[in-house]
Amino acid sequence: MYKRPIFNKILKRLEEPRGFIQVLSGPRQVGKTTLSFQLKEAISFPSHYASADEPTLQDSSWIEQQWEIGRLRTMEGGKSSGALLILDEVQKIPHWSEAIKRLWDEDTSRDLNLKVMILGSSALLVQKGLTESLAGRFELTHITHWSFKECHEAFGWTLEQYIYFGGYPGAAVLIEDEERWSRYVIDSLIETSISRDIMLMARVHKPALLRRVFELGCHYSGQILSYQKMLGQLQDAGNATTLAHYLELLSGAGLVMGLPKFYFERVRQKASSPKLQVLNTALITAQGSLSFKEAQEDREAWGRLVESTIGAHLINSTLGTKIEVSYWREGNKEVDFILRKGENLVALEVKSSQRRTSLPGMEAFSQRFHPQKKLLIGGQGIPLKEFLMTSPEYWI
Repeated sequence: MYKRPIFNKILKRLEEPRGFIQVLSGPRQVGKTTLSFQLKEAISFPSHYASADEPTLQDSSWIEQQWEIGRLRTMEGGKSSGALLILDEVQKIPHWSEAIKRLWDEDTSRDLNLKVMILGSSALLVQKGLTESLAGRFELTHITHWSFKECHEAFGWTLEQYIYFGGYPGAAVLIEDEERWSRYVIDSLIETSISRDIMLMARVHKPALLRRVFELGCHYSGQILSYQKMLGQLQDAGNATTLAHYLELLSGAGLVMGLPKFYFERVRQKASSPKLQVLNTALITAQGSLSFKEAQEDREAWGRLVESTIGAHLINSTLGTKIEVSYWREGNKEVDFILRKGENLVALEVKSSQRRTSLPGMEAFSQRFHPQKKLLIGGQGIPLKEFLMTSPEYWI
């Protein structure tokens, strides 16, 4: 499997002569486990891998058992080299962070060179455990969905293939059989993420509503929908607070999120109508009725996929940075995406066709907020391929 750019950064840290806790957090099937195996093979000192991703939940004694094996490996490696302990899907164990804190502090007092790598597919639960118990004891690295650049270099994908198939590496070998690819995404990624990463691990009072919110997010990706309008689309007596919570859970699992409206006053963003956005376009196409060929021929459907691809690229690429992504709308004037870093603003508009069109939203936003840059992506602006090959940090 193709090594991701983060590989060399983590490998360099593993070579340091001291213990540490490295946390890799990200959605299912984006290569966290594969990356850990590649690192395991690349190092010259002992290691131990264990996964808590079992049908029945483990308890904290499981962590203690694996940790003891890690300590044994440390003795084998010697004080200078130490050992690597990899704990996969650890967020599924109740009170996991308290157990790791206790064991880590014991090893620190003994000057034991145990390097610990924690892998988790539920960002919300991982973050909660880190902030509650492990503050100051870890380094967090976000492993996001694969970029176009990664898929192009690893699998030779064209721009069109990336827009449609979305870039799940495990599904890349299946794209010639679209029916099989679709079933893989639905059964192994969507269903597993919802039923195991969200419903087993978080308080979900209305599972059917959670699934409908996910479907709504996929169907309306790229569109701004108030919570009241969402409630009108759902056959359930929920409320706006419940919908916002479920969108947060879906976002934490790397599926769908609600992009906030841009305000200079950040406190107002939470009350805004969200712009629904998938974090991988495969979530749309695997559940849709259009084939790869048919989607390209349907101008409206392809335009929605293009905008969703750009949105996913911006969000995935800025996760863990100081760059904020939002949208802006006043009346019928709208800007697709706003990048903000401190006081610096970049306004982005996405066009999937070559036709000349006016951009009243961009002009209105510029007159009011004076962004440093106004970018047109696609059409007669920056080519889609070039934009997706470039980090958003470049533009801001």
